[in-house]
Amino acid sequence: MATALSESPVLRLHLDDNVAIAKRTIRPDTLIDLEAGHSPIAVKERVEIGHKVAIVPIPRGAAVRKYGQIIGFATTDIQPGQWVHTHNVEAGALSLDYAFASDVPPDPAPLTGRTFLGYRRANGRAATRNYIGIVSTVNCSAATSRFVAQQFDRRILDDYPNIDGVVPLLHKTGCAMQYGGEDHHQLARVLSGFARHPNIAAYLVIGLGCETCQASFLVDNYGLTQLQAPGEEPSNRAWGRSRLVMNIQEVGGVRKTVERATGMLKEMLPEVNRIERVPIPISEIILGTNCGGSDGSSGVTANPALGYASDLLVAHGATSILAETPEIYGGEHLLTRRAISREVGQQLVDLIKWWESYTAFFGAEINNNPSVGNKKGGLTTIYEKSLGAIAKGGTTALRAVFRYAEPVTEKGFVFMDTPGFDPASVTGLVAGGANVVVFTTGRGSCFGCKPVPSIKVATNTPLYEHMIDDMDINAGRILEGASVEEVGREIFEKIVSVASGERTKSEQQGIGDDEFCPWSIGPTL
Repeated sequence: MATALSESPVLRLHLDDNVAIAKRTIRPDTLIDLEAGHSPIAVKERVEIGHKVAIVPIPRGAAVRKYGQIIGFATTDIQPGQWVHTHNVEAGALSLDYAFASDVPPDPAPLTGRTFLGYRRANGRAATRNYIGIVSTVNCSAATSRFVAQQFDRRILDDYPNIDGVVPLLHKTGCAMQYGGEDHHQLARVLSGFARHPNIAAYLVIGLGCETCQASFLVDNYGLTQLQAPGEEPSNRAWGRSRLVMNIQEVGGVRKTVERATGMLKEMLPEVNRIERVPIPISEIILGTNCGGSDGSSGVTANPALGYASDLLVAHGATSILAETPEIYGGEHLLTRRAISREVGQQLVDLIKWWESYTAFFGAEINNNPSVGNKKGGLTTIYEKSLGAIAKGGTTALRAVFRYAEPVTEKGFVFMDTPGFDPASVTGLVAGGANVVVFTTGRGSCFGCKPVPSIKVATNTPLYEHMIDDMDINAGRILEGASVEEVGREIFEKIVSVASGERTKSEQQGIGDDEFCPWSIGPTL
């Protein structure tokens, strides 16, 4: 006998949808009511939270719709009440109308007066944290850079309460690439972007000496002329250009380099510690958005709530960055309509075409996605994943498109080309200037990204409760009756609070030393 529920366990997102989303796990033979006047539907099999159930007959070859958009095509006849997923749906090919700049939203009503407590750098930029950075130019200097950072544990830093830590920026590349080629310049953008990031009060560049990614290349081409002073220009000459770069081969080996670098950084501690937080307009927040370990609830709860927070930031004159180009695939037409010009919209489409060519060169496809965990969470195709991911960008006009790790110079809602791999994506966002990151997750990503705080937003309540030590906000409340606007305001206030110094769950656990991951696009030579 079918079991009736007083409250529908499913959610229909759009009148054009032929599937509904499970708000909680549904047992076989449960009756679901969609709306008054329609007969209840008996669910024919177990449907997990975030997964889809058919609410009308879907013939083989017909489009499957969620959010009012096509997310795939039925590979067999699907009856009402049946579970809809990878066993009966495939991505197929879409024909999208980009309609460039055809639906540009008006600027939101400006909001003024709000501030956060941040660090004001000598060059005018606003910081949310106060770190010292050790920039390793190549994997060959990674261990040495880590040895230096290990000299600065809390026993030393407890005497400098305004310093958040000494973070080593280590990676697996830096050589075996074309000198002056795209990979070389992209890595240089990342390294210089972190070194000059406002959350890095002072930095030291450590190289091996013979690598392709020479430290001198950063100095000559990317503005690393001196260590960035946290306040007034320091009188200590050790902060000047002559001491900026340290190559292991020139110093005389690892031990000597560690000793010299440690001594130099100890000289910096009092100066870095001297700066204090001051009120800074919210307009100087640069938000990086990312989703990882997504599930079928991501585009229903956490992502649209983050989009609402993004809109609030834009109204305050701040910047919000959407990224992960492979995860807007199939939904990019929604962004091209919002682009402020045909040129901006075309830049986005050009990125999509580049990714199609890039993946094809390796015999792969962009829609070789969602991941295993995404599929377990209810995401069936890349189109479904992308449509939900785009919701992080809110509803305001798309004002600019930036290359990976390129300095973000435009206010408002913008896009950055990054891969969908979370560490590489967030590395690009931070290199571009993001001083706060909000990371939505439905499966449970525990991501951290020193030197920038990462706020974790859970898409469903079971995840939030199961991983309470890692999740900062529960957007699953939306499935239980809370509004997107309510949770969006909660995210916005958390952004302001974290920017002012509140530590995120990932910061409390010390996560973020290992997630620095520059994206390498070319061959290893």
